[in-house]
Amino acid sequence: MSVDVLLGLQWGDEGKGKVVDVLTPAYDVVARFQGGPNAGHTILFENKKFVLHTIPSGIFNPNCINLIGNGVIIDPYILEKEISTLGKSGVEVTKTLFVSRKAHLILPTHRLIDAASESSKGANKIGSTLKGIGPTYTDKTARIGLRVGDLSDHNFNEKYNTLKNKHLQTVSQLGFDYSNHLIDGYSFDAYEKLWFNALSTLLKLQFVDSEYFINDLLSEGKKVLAEGAQGSLLDIDFGSYPFVTSSNTTIAGVCSGLGIAPNKIGKVYGIFKAYCTRVGSGPFPTELDDSDGETMRKIGNEFGSTTGRPRRCGWLDLPALKYAIMLNGVTDLIMMKADVLDGFKTIKAATAYEYHGNQLGYLPFDAVAGMLKPIYSESSGWTCNITKLAENDGLPENLERYIQFIENEVKTPVTIVSTGPDRKQIVYR
Repeated sequence: MSVDVLLGLQWGDEGKGKVVDVLTPAYDVVARFQGGPNAGHTILFENKKFVLHTIPSGIFNPNCINLIGNGVIIDPYILEKEISTLGKSGVEVTKTLFVSRKAHLILPTHRLIDAASESSKGANKIGSTLKGIGPTYTDKTARIGLRVGDLSDHNFNEKYNTLKNKHLQTVSQLGFDYSNHLIDGYSFDAYEKLWFNALSTLLKLQFVDSEYFINDLLSEGKKVLAEGAQGSLLDIDFGSYPFVTSSNTTIAGVCSGLGIAPNKIGKVYGIFKAYCTRVGSGPFPTELDDSDGETMRKIGNEFGSTTGRPRRCGWLDLPALKYAIMLNGVTDLIMMKADVLDGFKTIKAATAYEYHGNQLGYLPFDAVAGMLKPIYSESSGWTCNITKLAENDGLPENLERYIQFIENEVKTPVTIVSTGPDRKQIVYR
């Protein structure tokens, strides 16, 4: 069997959680392969809203195996809160959730370093979620990090304190006074105690050598869906560096984050919004600072599910979308939040950029905020409510034309259109 992959094609927040939840009944396994609690996958059904930060979005299907792969980084405290929230809603995770022993741990001091580093940048902040993501991946590549498997080592506390002291030296060198700094509303000492208490919850989960685990499942004929976090334009190598995350959010991260060979990749589902959003700093050529952008933010409820920060909003960027499709080998496109544009009489999409007096159809290496002026194509809006459409209903004529225009530009079919936040608000094409 092969591994199908679901990836975000923009700057994250595309709606991956909903789509994984919708697709899960067709799969035996859902696996996260990168990122950490900086992710926020929102799922809405039966008038209940869930936001998953670390746990795969297949957790609501009791027959689905959920794997946190080696490429994921884990904050035990945040994971414990997530498990507790699910438990209160009757979702039991201990029987179906598996964790890679090679997944790295986010320490409380990683979050201190994150805050200290971001503070030291002043006006050049990258917009970190302050979850300790970058410092944890830094320790991973520096070969000094702690992994889930280390929890079984009788010397774990000694290893922890050694790394903690190293981190505190770094914080001091950055001139950061953390005595009054709060982590999720707690002082450092209080948060550290909560972190250690949360280890007991983590230890109740099933630890596996995930590379063997997932390949054995494939050998048994199990159908696997790999769930990406963040978005392709935030990839550490191919995103708008340095305003990126610290992991490979593209297709390459699937192989390294789960331990599967490239020839095991099957379908690649690429998710994109009918418009664009971005959280934090960095270039965003089609960003709107007008009433249209505010309308998108308001109707689309464009506020970060992890940070609560308002998202920057703008028209669809087709050169950026084509770039992400190329990097990932996307086979099927899934359009999200088409309903947000229901009230717009005119819909725009950037087909190229004006850059230093030239017209470009691609993202240049040295693109920075404000340097790329979008060149737009316009189409008529559908100006009707699509949220009531059934899954096999046809789409309004102008929405269908908009989708066909996108397909013609990016040479990839749009097979699913989301018409609202609920798992049932889906139309298949």
